[in-house]
Amino acid sequence: MQSNQRCAVFIDGANLYATTKALGFDIDYKKLLKDFQSRETLIRAFYYTAMIEDQEYSSIRPLVDWLDYNGYRVVTKPVREFTDAAGRRRFKGNMDIELAIDAFELAPRIDHMVLFSGDGDFRSLVEAMQRRGVRVTVISTIQTQPAMISDELRRQADEFVDLSTLASRIGRDPGERPPRPAGETPTRHRAETRPNLENRYGIRQPDPDEE
Repeated sequence: MQSNQRCAVFIDGANLYATTKALGFDIDYKKLLKDFQSRETLIRAFYYTAMIEDQEYSSIRPLVDWLDYNGYRVVTKPVREFTDAAGRRRFKGNMDIELAIDAFELAPRIDHMVLFSGDGDFRSLVEAMQRRGVRVTVISTIQTQPAMISDELRRQADEFVDLSTLASRIGRDPGERPPRPAGETPTRHRAETRPNLENRYGIRQPDPDEE
């Protein structure tokens, strides 16, 4: 039964992917949205991810497009490229600021914030939302070694929910494929020419032979 509590969901895309990968299941984002809509008055659901803009095909693009058309507010920004001390090419894409700004703007309109992330950098944001009268639930896991959530973030949250307990409600059937917009066919690339998005950003790389 839906309550009158006004809720907003904030999903740290790369962090959530890493968590579900460690737990061994994938998120069904349609189920996730319906689950929160059935229990509270869902004001908005955000999904944050960084993307490589100069790639002809990004493996996360089908998911981002699907989310955008199916009830989520998708927030993206270009991945920043840099060279480390050893001269190796590296990529970085942090969405903490974007998520924090959106949360602050919505604070007067919501009673409950749900944060899908275990990143300890969000502890100060959680504390600030609580000072504004917003109850904060953090969803991650302590069932892995090491735990995917920082201890300080877990302590700060009003409620911590282990993602492993939600697998039956919002997990995707292993036999199903990730959501892809109808009619979209990704351009094929040889495996060795594609960036390893899974390792860098927590984004699943499609198998070259996968249909």
